[in-house]
Amino acid sequence: MDFSELLQPEAVKVLTSASSKKRLMQDISELADQVHGLDADLVLDALLAREALGPTGVGHGIALPHARLIDLDRVLGVFVLLDKPIDFGAVDRQPVDIAFALFAPEDAGVDHLKALALVSRTLRDTSICAKLRANRNPATLYTILTSAQSEQAA
Repeated sequence: MDFSELLQPEAVKVLTSASSKKRLMQDISELADQVHGLDADLVLDALLAREALGPTGVGHGIALPHARLIDLDRVLGVFVLLDKPIDFGAVDRQPVDIAFALFAPEDAGVDHLKALALVSRTLRDTSICAKLRANRNPATLYTILTSAQSEQAA
């Protein structure tokens, strides 16, 4: 599995309006609707339900919200970079400015875990995160993410 399977260029966005965790989840849901045709209300409900189990802020300004959805046939992703970090209830209490949301079929099993591991491993790389934070162009952000995997393998 690689980023080009999870993420389309249109699913990468820089957000200037997210002022809270809930607003970020709404923005992610709307982007998932626009790009992947997922019902924004269902996505938002699923993300918030997952978040109620425990925060998906993994530390170092990164959040990996994720949810399982009915009628989805493969794992899909949405990446957002926030202009201003927000409180996300992350494990290290640092505000979040990078969020990569994953949506998986209810029965995805190992595919969902592989996608989560790929995203997590990539975003643990501080040089990749520095490049992401230094750019505001969605096309550049997409290129950084999709080329990161081949750089890690080399």
